[in-house]
Amino acid sequence: MASVQNAQKEVSVQIGPYPVDPPVVLAPMAGITNLAFRKLCREFGSPTAIYVCEMITARAVVERNEKTFHMMAFDEDEYPRSMQLYGVDPATLGEAVRIIVGEGWADHTDLNLGCPVPKVTRLGGGAALPYKRRLFAEIIRAMVKAAEPAGVPVTVKFRVGIDDDHQTFLDAGRIAEAEGAAAVALHARTAAQRYSGTADWTAIARLKEAVTTIPVLGNGDIFSAADAVTMMAQTGCDGVVVGRGCLGRPWLFADLSAALRGEDAPTPPTLGEVGTILRRHAGLLAAHHGEDKGMRDLRKHMAWYFMGFPLGADLRRHFATVSSLTELDDLIGQLEPTVPFPRDAEGPRGRQGSPGKVALPHGWLDDPDDRAVPTAADVMHSGG
Repeated sequence: MASVQNAQKEVSVQIGPYPVDPPVVLAPMAGITNLAFRKLCREFGSPTAIYVCEMITARAVVERNEKTFHMMAFDEDEYPRSMQLYGVDPATLGEAVRIIVGEGWADHTDLNLGCPVPKVTRLGGGAALPYKRRLFAEIIRAMVKAAEPAGVPVTVKFRVGIDDDHQTFLDAGRIAEAEGAAAVALHARTAAQRYSGTADWTAIARLKEAVTTIPVLGNGDIFSAADAVTMMAQTGCDGVVVGRGCLGRPWLFADLSAALRGEDAPTPPTLGEVGTILRRHAGLLAAHHGEDKGMRDLRKHMAWYFMGFPLGADLRRHFATVSSLTELDDLIGQLEPTVPFPRDAEGPRGRQGSPGKVALPHGWLDDPDDRAVPTAADVMHSGG
């Protein structure tokens, strides 16, 4: 109970003009945090938490790419509308923000400096970019300048660094703070770790000590509400960013709201209730993408929803290949509704993999003050 009371000292955080209460952010995840999944999470969580759209390429916004516009869709009552951008060029990112705020498409923009995927880092983007301190500062400055007239806050999410020998998080936090960012979030792994191993929460505590005038949010290994409470108590961070922990568990946002407010935890769902939640997710995806694409998109969520439940191989396989809402309804009808939520359903889910050398542009580590934009670095397809 002591850890809950520690978290209770400050149950909300201010990001620009928005009180975030409880201080919980749904992390942007490529191919996951579309309109449908965000709506489902919001139905369980607080309407004053922040739910971030999947990553959008700044270049695609500037070029007004139609596929990107579909990815940028928000629900009618979604507020604040939160959008994460990817890019490496200050001019392109500044122009993308000008377009977004000028068209009134988002109320909050976040910069992706946490992605460790090779196709991003080998272009100097994502988790590779904070190593170039001057370029990083110019990017934040350009985004803040473009967003400021509309009162749209700019936040930044980054990692500990490229690897253990090239840690950048303290400089990144101080630079973002100095250039007018409204908050920073740290995924407490290096890019070399990818999603493997254990997040180093002590880095979050160090960042909190270094960045004193804006909120510091912690990210990494939050798979339960208790994890969030513990992270805040141990690190002193102002809030949490939840990514893989909510895959197949959108009700985690109800758990987080209760835990961070010192309330009793909701009862975990039975297998029948999970089936009902899955069906709601399917309907939202079908409404957003159309039934065919929506059902294809749903398939990757099946293993997460049923993790730890005794389904049987045949039924599990049928769920993983479902192609219509009618077929899904039939499969859900075959579930044993009273089976309780399994104890071994807690813990890591989603991407894990192994650590590895980070792909970088040639000569990237030679000069941290080099502000040159890598050639063709901001033309990757939207969606990460």
